[in-house]
Amino acid sequence: MPGQARRWADLRVQVAYRCRRLNTGHMVEADQRHDTREALGPHALMLFFVSEAPAEPHGYLLHTAYRLWLASPESEDLPRLLADLAEVVRTNIARAASAGRRWHPLGPDASMVNGGDMSPPPGATYVGVGVSTLDSDQGRWQQVARTLRDGSGGRYLSAFDLKGQCYVLLTDGSALHLDRDPQARIGVDGIRCTKTLDPDRPAYWHNPHANLTEQGDDATRELWRRLGTLHHTLTSHLHGGRPA
Repeated sequence: MPGQARRWADLRVQVAYRCRRLNTGHMVEADQRHDTREALGPHALMLFFVSEAPAEPHGYLLHTAYRLWLASPESEDLPRLLADLAEVVRTNIARAASAGRRWHPLGPDASMVNGGDMSPPPGATYVGVGVSTLDSDQGRWQQVARTLRDGSGGRYLSAFDLKGQCYVLLTDGSALHLDRDPQARIGVDGIRCTKTLDPDRPAYWHNPHANLTEQGDDATRELWRRLGTLHHTLTSHLHGGRPA
């Protein structure tokens, strides 16, 4: 359906921009709280929902809730963190069902999030999950953060100069990776997606990122697999077999 194709393409773009904004905010907040009792871990969870909004160009509004963790050995291991989250989701679903309730990741009981749009309009639909990470090809967050303070980076840097990444899976079957690079050339947005961001592309267009989740090194593919397990668990529960 052409209208649905355009809506999903637009949603992928909006999710990418939302990821960029959240990753930047995550970086700045982590920098401000570095080496304090409230220091933040390098990874954050993002949950995406849409609500119907007929007055909007594509008929929807995007809502994003997120979860930040305090710095700890557990919060620095992203694959382990994702595996633990999937197990927590399964436990919460089963516990609520045994009490005759239906669990929801936004609460009010056993909420998965602590920031963002934690109370979207009734009927808002789950459309995906993602992670924001401050680790990048510049180095691990803890390592890079120290260069902001000891001058070892060779020149003055601030958190606004540092890169970050986001990984997202959506219920239309697409995967998206954002490489947020403040030093990127104009026109380079750092977005890779398994499906088009432009519904007007010719049908014969070759997408080099169609197999995105199978590309990269072993650690990256493992991250996608762990995120996929969490996404499948949430989708199966929240959509209950209905089309996502």
